[in-house]
Amino acid sequence: SAMPMARALRLCPDLIVVSGNYSSYQVASRQVMKRLFAITPLVEQISIDEAFLDVTDLPEPAEEIATRLQGQIREELSLPCSLGVASNKLVAKIASDVGKYRARQAGVTGPPNAITVVLPGTEADFLAPLPVEMLWGVGPKTAARLAELKVTTIGELAELPASQLQRLFGKHGEDLALRCRGIDDRPVVTEHETKSISQETTFARDIADRDVLLGTLQRLSEQVANRVQKNGVSYSTVKIKLRWPDFTTITRQTSLSQPTEKPEFIYRMAEALFLKEWRPGKPVRLLGVGVSGLDEGPRQLGLWDEAPLRASRLQDTVDQLRHKFGSEVIRRGGQKKE
Repeated sequence: SAMPMARALRLCPDLIVVSGNYSSYQVASRQVMKRLFAITPLVEQISIDEAFLDVTDLPEPAEEIATRLQGQIREELSLPCSLGVASNKLVAKIASDVGKYRARQAGVTGPPNAITVVLPGTEADFLAPLPVEMLWGVGPKTAARLAELKVTTIGELAELPASQLQRLFGKHGEDLALRCRGIDDRPVVTEHETKSISQETTFARDIADRDVLLGTLQRLSEQVANRVQKNGVSYSTVKIKLRWPDFTTITRQTSLSQPTEKPEFIYRMAEALFLKEWRPGKPVRLLGVGVSGLDEGPRQLGLWDEAPLRASRLQDTVDQLRHKFGSEVIRRGGQKKE
């Protein structure tokens, strides 16, 4: 899991690589999220395929809601899903992961379809036997430090005094002391302030072709510009992200003298940043484009300036075509596929 494709291909040169279709994933995600919002408006989407629901005030028991929702998604969308039911977000997320793990351990083939329920008051007991790595905030470095203390499970972590964890890890130690006991008072957040917008792609094979790289850069820039328009914001900074075959990753950015919502600047500035760093023939593993310095303030148009309106209508038409026929149905002239 999460092995870079370049490494997988080096280990297995005959590997069959199936191209992804992100536009299809987005359509499926919207269909799933629509069904979540039909249950409650208190939905916090944390990724394209994960979300929290707060069903505290609903009359139906949470386990019944989970069972009904899972069946609806399976029957109407032909998609599997695993759910964790608990009194807070931390334990619910871990419960979902545990359900998937247990399904694999039981020899279930294909995507898991599990529902794991943790009753209120049993959070600490549920977490205790689990590997400490399953706890939010425990990455490889923290896990290695805890292993030195002979701590390998969440229960063993809970046995350490909070003062010791604070002394070892600072503020992070305070958070760990609460999480290992299943304590999490964060609410479901229905709105997040957008601080940046970005798109990136990891190539199945390292790419050194200038036209392909610039075409990809242009496509990513268009996707970012589309999201800028849909969010009704302006931007002041454009950035790119590059990863070389040895997995060295760099980011470069440049800023405008004042914010703008014009989409064409994104590719122009991204291209300039890219050509400043890239040398002909140098392979690229990952390419990304983003904007930041977002502003939701009103944007002023000239009295006779209809160009932005025409550009917006054109972009809406392109979006509709791509949504109906796929992301590759229309591209700029000279733009090659990856």
